[in-house]
Amino acid sequence: MQIIRDISPLAPEPCVATIGFFDGVHAGHRYLIRQVKEIAAAKSLRSALVTFPVHPRKVMNAGYRPELLTTAEEKINLLADIGADYCLMLDFTPDISRLTAREFMTRVLKKRFQVQCLVIGYDHRFGHNRSEGFEDYVRYGKEIGIEVIQAKAYANHIEMEDGEHTTVSSSLIRKLLHKGNVDLAAHCLGYEYFLDGTVVGGYQVGRKIGFPTANLSVDDPDKLIPADGVYAVWVTFDGKTYMGMLNIGVRPTIGNAPHRTIEVNILHFHSNIYDKFIRLTFVKRTRPELKYDSIDELIVQLHKDAEETETILKNTFVCKRHL
Repeated sequence: MQIIRDISPLAPEPCVATIGFFDGVHAGHRYLIRQVKEIAAAKSLRSALVTFPVHPRKVMNAGYRPELLTTAEEKINLLADIGADYCLMLDFTPDISRLTAREFMTRVLKKRFQVQCLVIGYDHRFGHNRSEGFEDYVRYGKEIGIEVIQAKAYANHIEMEDGEHTTVSSSLIRKLLHKGNVDLAAHCLGYEYFLDGTVVGGYQVGRKIGFPTANLSVDDPDKLIPADGVYAVWVTFDGKTYMGMLNIGVRPTIGNAPHRTIEVNILHFHSNIYDKFIRLTFVKRTRPELKYDSIDELIVQLHKDAEETETILKNTFVCKRHL
């Protein structure tokens, strides 16, 4: 996949494109992108994805915190795996925000990015105030020479805990992660949610009670952190992957409040990894964060947590191996 930014002198070949922020590059996004690729192949054109490196709302409101499922780099890597020909990165600016849908289609899609066919997500709107809809896009397309096609909706609905069925969306995945439901979030994403960051110095309390932890500083402050609690995770660094027991929270038994930390105990691992870049891949939340009456009671629980974590991850590895 070739990445072309709007300030680049390069221009894509004539293409079939779709537009979106694609946060998380989830199953619904992948279904839309597959349609773009199929239409492009049928028309003997290139396939292209028009997206933004920074969330549009953050550009318009510097105080807005988007709680990203993927950073810009992570998003590009996930999109590249799907195999579109171009990722067309458009810097969203106040000037861009003021363009009507027709102006955007003319100036950006037609003239800058050589779009000959635009595939619209089934519920997607663009242009100033998002006041226009699919029929308007079709009409503008006929006037300026862009065929406009409405994509099929992603039909695989997700069954929630209350039995309700709902469509996959970035908003739904954020809600699931806020509840700690990382396994259902993974089903919606098509991969397990992950956090990237650097190991930094912590309070070293875990070392004193027999459970040394690596304290993670997440690389992007806008990345969503799942709900407080204990998780079974994979820990990856230096090209190797280890089993990990992760705690997110304020460590109420020790009295760490109000400082929220992300600390992982890497099972059967004892080396110093300060300043290492690591990835935490979430598999399952095993329990919420709880306050215990004593450190001894906490230690007993941590031993149980470690056993449960190891069982979960070993079973997960076996399942993946037999896919």
